Amino acid sequence: MNRANVFSKHHIMDRRTFTSVLALGAAASLIPRLTLAQSASADRKAVRARNVVLVHGLFADGSCWSEVIERLQAAGLNVTSVQNPLTTLDDAVAETQRVLDRQDGPTVLVGHSFSGMIVTEVGVDPKVSAVVYVAARAPDAGEDYTALAKKFPTPPASAGIVFDGGEGRLTETAFLGDFAGDLPEARAKGLYAVQQPFHKALLTAKTKHAAWRSKPSFYAVSTEDRTINPDLERFMAKRMGAKIIEVKASHLSLISHPDEIANLILQAAAHSGS
Repeated sequence: MNRANVFSKHHIMDRRTFTSVLALGAAASLIPRLTLAQSASADRKAVRARNVVLVHGLFADGSCWSEVIERLQAAGLNVTSVQNPLTTLDDAVAETQRVLDRQDGPTVLVGHSFSGMIVTEVGVDPKVSAVVYVAARAPDAGEDYTALAKKFPTPPASAGIVFDGGEGRLTETAFLGDFAGDLPEARAKGLYAVQQPFHKALLTAKTKHAAWRSKPSFYAVSTEDRTINPDLERFMAKRMGAKIIEVKASHLSLISHPDEIANLILQAAAHSGS
């Protein structure tokens, strides 16, 4: 074999080796990118809901969720606060269902106080991926909530409900001291000024379904609650097998502790079902 052939052979081998090295290098450079892409894909699969529907309870309106809303929006979620009519359970369920129907994809349904009844009823909708209760009622299907509540000491706020015909409200003393007890006075008085009356029929309403029996459930107990007995809240939360947090707050933890409540809702939105 002459020198030209030897050089040509070695030259061909070098080119092949060089080409192989380039190919390996290119493949190696793709590994981190593929890993990141797969990780992002896994994260997207883990987040089951990008929509959140919030429902307020008695003595309030949809704006009571403002502090929570801004935190959920900052996390990239689409948030809607229902204006609960506070007339009948059927009316409240219908209004919440209309809002839910407008959501595009899986939705976390969240209720505060009385609206836990609404979450319990509407939450069976297939679009609801998880239900969240914030110091809220959580009856079983057909259960008499009033009878259930009587098994626990009566909270102080109950004595502050006054009726004008069929409409009920909290007195200013009860609102400021028992309903919004851990809020700055100016904030609490502002909320009292926009207090919405509720119809007496709501107090005897019963749900036909219990969404918490079939949906991932989350519950925020207010340990300083003077509107719903905290031990009643703990009982309902444990009965449903919920993911439970306890917040050292009045009944309005969604206003006094919005970080904790928003974080619980984010956990519900990211729930993978596993």
